[in-house]
Amino acid sequence: MAATFRRAMDALYLLCVIVGCTALVLISAIIPWAVFTRYVLNSAASWPEPLAVLLTIVLTFIGAAAAYRLNLHMNVGYFADQLPQPFRKLLELLVQILMALIALFMIVWGESLVEVTWHNTIADFPFLSVGVTYLPIPIGGLCLLLFIVERIWLGIPPDPIPAHHEVAPFE
Repeated sequence: MAATFRRAMDALYLLCVIVGCTALVLISAIIPWAVFTRYVLNSAASWPEPLAVLLTIVLTFIGAAAAYRLNLHMNVGYFADQLPQPFRKLLELLVQILMALIALFMIVWGESLVEVTWHNTIADFPFLSVGVTYLPIPIGGLCLLLFIVERIWLGIPPDPIPAHHEVAPFE
């Protein structure tokens, strides 16, 4: 059961990374286009900025869940590292419980936000529901919650990228 859950979380992590990286690449392509149309063509396109904002929402909430899984997010562990081992484990559990509350908040209130705004449209994208644009909030919260359950149950997953001293040198 634990191995199956770990593999499922590996697949979910990979999906989150692909979605987050795709959003980042698209943002990186859209912003220069906006600058080009505004300053070179003297005719600013209206869609790049709102699309970049929507992609930033995807990158933020889905990418943050992926970063949290491997502990790649910003954190300050100095004071926690000074504690004796039993207290460190207790503090780590407390942090995971607090993060689970944040994830639940994202799921519940994010879903509510999606529901309330589902029938609204975006001026620059009239075919797109505002609710759809907020879907990364509850989806990111659910991914985060699953990664927290994994961390509490199975521990921090192994890093898929080996440390630099484990990598074979270029020949």
